[in-house]
Amino acid sequence: MASFSVEEFIGNGVLKELLPNLLEEGWEDVPTLKVMNSEDMDSMNMTQKQKEALGIRTYLHDRGLMQYADKIEACGRSLPELLNLSTIDLSAQFDMKRGHIARFINRTRFSDPHGLQALSARRTSMSYKEDRIPKRLLSNGSNSMMRSNEYSLAEPKIKEGYVFKGIVASEPADPRACGCVQPPPVVDQVAPYSAIENISVQKLTPEYKKASELWRHKPAVFLCLRRPGCIMCRAEAHKLFSQKPIFDALGVQLFAVLHEHIEAEVKDFWPRYWGGVVLFDRGRDFFKALGGGNLLKEKFLTGFLLNPRAISNYKRAKNMGIHQNFKGEGEIKGGLFIVGSGKGGIAYQFIERNFGDWAPLAEVIEICTQMQNQQQG
Repeated sequence: MASFSVEEFIGNGVLKELLPNLLEEGWEDVPTLKVMNSEDMDSMNMTQKQKEALGIRTYLHDRGLMQYADKIEACGRSLPELLNLSTIDLSAQFDMKRGHIARFINRTRFSDPHGLQALSARRTSMSYKEDRIPKRLLSNGSNSMMRSNEYSLAEPKIKEGYVFKGIVASEPADPRACGCVQPPPVVDQVAPYSAIENISVQKLTPEYKKASELWRHKPAVFLCLRRPGCIMCRAEAHKLFSQKPIFDALGVQLFAVLHEHIEAEVKDFWPRYWGGVVLFDRGRDFFKALGGGNLLKEKFLTGFLLNPRAISNYKRAKNMGIHQNFKGEGEIKGGLFIVGSGKGGIAYQFIERNFGDWAPLAEVIEICTQMQNQQQG
């Protein structure tokens, strides 16, 4: 799949010599690397040139202009200096196309479209010591640790008195068209382990394998996406993957699952909105398991235009500044599974009852924390 690994993101400039140390310290995917703050950089003993190079590459990656990264970094200018260059200079020095120049210098339209600067700012204000995170998270007190604001990147926490919706979760269905349109029913029983044990998936590298091999040794979260170009799906994927350091500390893997393989859509989705493994479920078996053996589908008119909750979900994603398209099948609803290691079975199942419903992040982290505590116990 033609997209950006950490090696491709770093390129052949001054950051290349840091690659082994970056991977060793857990900076092993592009979204995580892009949220490095000054303290993180100092801990890696980065020079000023290396810090500037990372800033430039992050800026270019956000704008889909990585083809110019090596040449721009090699010129030796800082990002503010580059942004003050004229259109003629950008074209002459970097062979930049006119449309790409417009994208490069338009700071307002493309400024931090995924909230990464805000995420980095929150990380800067945190008071934890990074070298203590794994020890604290892997201790018996990890449950309370997850509920604190010190560690969580997006501060997901479960408020006092919160009651889990149960092992099968979904958002409520609001009245539609004054009650004239009834929402489709959802299952209230967790899918049996046999429903997912023999699913065949394709890692988009490509490589077919049995899904159960993915959680043989470590538990896993499977985010089943309705459509990778959907603004609400992209927003959910970004929010979930931004918490990857937490899931890493809990020993939980993250996978995104697609039911349709359109190469251009995969490239546009990964790694901009999801930096981890993307799986193709050709038989749509994960999605059938969410619907109790049948695909959970709904038409755009009744499922979105006449559904106030879906419209609210759309506005929530729109406010994140995420772009979208309308390519591909968009009526098959998705959801999320948390699967225990080995044959531990499905620990949690969330169903996208309304278009754009997200599994509550605090609930997902809490379930994963409880699984870790049970394994240690």
